[in-house]
Amino acid sequence: MSLDRGPADARNLGPQATGKGPAAGRSLADSMGRHAEPAAALMKALSHPGRLMILCHLADGEKAVQDLEVLTGQRQAAVSQQLARLRMEGMVTARRSGKAIIYALRDAEVMRLLSCLSLLFDRPD
Repeated sequence: MSLDRGPADARNLGPQATGKGPAAGRSLADSMGRHAEPAAALMKALSHPGRLMILCHLADGEKAVQDLEVLTGQRQAAVSQQLARLRMEGMVTARRSGKAIIYALRDAEVMRLLSCLSLLFDRPD
């Protein structure tokens, strides 16, 4: 799927057109103004395919590192490195269960964003 849309399409697909954007009378830039830094940090954390897929698997429920290795097809070292970054960013939590470390999404905001991404890319062209 290509996200390259012409200017007319961009105007028609804006948040105000769907009624789900910023409050009436406020532009998207006005609404995002004070949230630009944390939003950019969140997008940067999601910008690695391995981290994105780990979060998607955690959206289905908590998982052990070994489960995430199998699900993502990544080596344990790579999964652990990505999980460390996600923990640092505050996107996942970890708990110990015997010898296993179990990871889960930290809050619903990440889940909402993953759902939006899924809707954006999982539609017919």
